[in-house]
Amino acid sequence: MAGGNTSLTPQSGCLYVVATPIGNMSDLSERAKSILQNADLIACEDTRSTGSLLARLGFRKTLVSYHEHNEKEAAASIVEKLQTGESAALVSDAGTPGISDPGFRLVRECRRQGIPVSPIPGPSAAISLLSVSGLPTNAFLFVGFLPPKKAARQRFLEENRNFKYSIILYESCHRIEKLLGDILNTLGSNRQICVGRELTKKFETILTGPASQVVEKLNSSSKKGEFVVVVAPEGYEL
Repeated sequence: MAGGNTSLTPQSGCLYVVATPIGNMSDLSERAKSILQNADLIACEDTRSTGSLLARLGFRKTLVSYHEHNEKEAAASIVEKLQTGESAALVSDAGTPGISDPGFRLVRECRRQGIPVSPIPGPSAAISLLSVSGLPTNAFLFVGFLPPKKAARQRFLEENRNFKYSIILYESCHRIEKLLGDILNTLGSNRQICVGRELTKKFETILTGPASQVVEKLNSSSKKGEFVVVVAPEGYEL
């Protein structure tokens, strides 16, 4: 049992894992706003990003830096505060904490210590793109970011060439062309893929089709922002 509650007021001694918008501020739920406003502290990946979010919501809070470089120490400190009865909200820069973002270690430590953890669900770039991709959604493998080195990326793609479900990947603007090139070379030009850029934002771009066609279209468009890529199982056709 999570041990949280369904009200808009944080429960004493509970950690809330709060999903925040991946672009469009209107996607932040009323419950998420209330938990952020009323929690005793907010653990965040980047205090500047979260501070900006809170400013847009019209309030300030005590922010605790919690990122990949200080997770172990920060988790222990936050757990101590929770054990004294304070409530805490965990957020990442965008989307759902713990999904290719810091969060796992804090949640794990809370579970080990018997501290209640409650989800405040919301946006996830991976699920958002999968839902509109037109590619199989009955089951999928979420991988997040592949290794930066070409050989490691190609090895992953080769090992999963015959994976029978969709595969969801994240990639930065700096490496999206390299990733798509590896998909073309390893999985073939006819493999069905979907590429999403700037999801829920003004310049949202979603391209679905054979890898060769998607790459051609992407080459003539902006490559700014974060990317999500869905790769369909071999043999699947739209």
